[in-house]
Amino acid sequence: MPYLSQVIGTPVHDASGAKIGTVRDLGAAVGEVFPRITALAFEGPAKAPLMVSWRKYVESYTPERIDLNVNAADVRFSYMQADELLLKRDLMNKQVVDTQGKKAVRVTDLKLSLTGDDQLRLLGAEVGMRGRLRSMPSWVDRIVSASAKTLGMPINERVIAWSYLDLIEKELPEGKLPVSHRSLDDLHPADIAAIVQQLDPELRAQVLSQLDTESAAATMSELEGDIQTDVIDALAPSDASAMIAEMDPDDAADIIGELDPNKAEELLSLMNTDEQRAIRQLLGYSKDTAGGIMTSEFVAVPEAFTVAQARARIAKLDEDLEAVFYVYTLDARQKLSGVILMRDLIIHDDTERLADFTKRDIIKVSPEADQAEVAEEMSKYNLLGIPVVDDTGKILGVVTVDDALDVIETEHERDLQLASGTRTDRTPGENRNRLVWLARRMLWVAVWVLASAITYLVAPFGIATAIALLMPPVLLVAENLTAFASSYLIDDDTRPPFVGLIIRNAFIGCVTGFAGWLLITLMFWCAGTQVGDPSLEAEFITNAKTVLMCSMIAVGLLVVCAAPYTRLIEHRVRHDKAVPGTLATLCCMGLALVIYLGLAALMLAVF
Repeated sequence: MPYLSQVIGTPVHDASGAKIGTVRDLGAAVGEVFPRITALAFEGPAKAPLMVSWRKYVESYTPERIDLNVNAADVRFSYMQADELLLKRDLMNKQVVDTQGKKAVRVTDLKLSLTGDDQLRLLGAEVGMRGRLRSMPSWVDRIVSASAKTLGMPINERVIAWSYLDLIEKELPEGKLPVSHRSLDDLHPADIAAIVQQLDPELRAQVLSQLDTESAAATMSELEGDIQTDVIDALAPSDASAMIAEMDPDDAADIIGELDPNKAEELLSLMNTDEQRAIRQLLGYSKDTAGGIMTSEFVAVPEAFTVAQARARIAKLDEDLEAVFYVYTLDARQKLSGVILMRDLIIHDDTERLADFTKRDIIKVSPEADQAEVAEEMSKYNLLGIPVVDDTGKILGVVTVDDALDVIETEHERDLQLASGTRTDRTPGENRNRLVWLARRMLWVAVWVLASAITYLVAPFGIATAIALLMPPVLLVAENLTAFASSYLIDDDTRPPFVGLIIRNAFIGCVTGFAGWLLITLMFWCAGTQVGDPSLEAEFITNAKTVLMCSMIAVGLLVVCAAPYTRLIEHRVRHDKAVPGTLATLCCMGLALVIYLGLAALMLAVF
């Protein structure tokens, strides 16, 4: 079966057999399950671009040539129809959606099929490396393919059937969408969001604009915060406002709160009064509190209602209301008085009053409560929702289980960042500079360069060189053991038993230091073997290795004992448990340098 890359460049001959051009592209009617090739675009005499109808002008097709059924003088230019696209121009190297695999892919080639009547059809898209190689010179393809096969990693085709592809960058008139295009709406919003996040930034808004408002709003709720902001900025204000208004108030408030104030006001002004009020109310709370993550949509009825009246009230609610798990009851002063499970409204008689079986012992929180504490309460009592009430006892909103799960996930990520000494939860624009990131990840290099420069100023050149060359292992051990030794802070802020910490960390430090010394010894032995210079095993080098071993063991022992307390002091000073740990790491590296340079000075004094 031919591929588009193989058809491009094929010579075109007229009815007399004369060559009149070479193929540059193929047109296809994409409204079919396997689209027909409907147009032939080729470069004619004097490099003039021509396009002709495949059905009307093409007599035959072979891999070597395409023959037309008329002479060159009788060729007439054809124009593309509304449901047609050019395969190379509109699909090659473009991102499309694989609706079966639920991911975004990039087209590297297109697979065609030749029917018995010389009719070409589009079968699917190649999205792997094989398509890239096919467009390169044949010798490159052969070398790469043979090398990959020799290594046991053959480069196979990755063809996705056209019926599973969804176009992104091609807008077609209403009623003429390809069959595959309609399948995007059938995916779950979480799957669509996962696809959108894989797309190039300029394509994300296009995908959401192709969905209905309800699906687009559900998809937007599943996107990450920075991507949400980018998509909103790319959409027309009216479309963005309609999409946000369709979302749950708490999700809408999260997005509005991240936008530029002028942009946020513009979008809010396009909503109706009730939608504005619900979002503005939530914007008044800090995003890290119960008020910041609660939804203002909940079910509350007077406790004087009968079961039948409560059911009738619920039946009138908006069908888009977030999942209802509980019905909250209000007393005569409109204060929260109890809670009823939805199951209770089913098993009790219609004439029973809610006040007779409502549960008065309610777990509730204030709007200023920390979101992590709220999530912990919901987990502790196995709640699907927890009411948020003000000082007077009036219910303001409800924190639902999905919001609690998001908080737990965020806290878990922060804990992992603490263990690794990094942060990824940065506000837009914070520490975007790659040099800052690199400096934090390669802190030992900066310390090494600075310490080496000072060493060269105070010691002879040969001695300073030896000290500088042996310094990196000591600094690396200090850096890595700092992260290891401070990891216990993930669990709580209290100090662990002192004796247990010393024993555990001292053992790890000794093992790490001794392993580092063995590695350096092996490096010296290999260097001496390769160079054949016995001077590398001179007394000075032997003593240097001894100093290195002692230094690394001492560093391992002291750093793992000192690091947790240094780290504890740092995050308490900053009032943030997930601070990067740069200061603690720097302090421990300084301790390592003092140990190493002190032993080196001692060696020089003795030997």
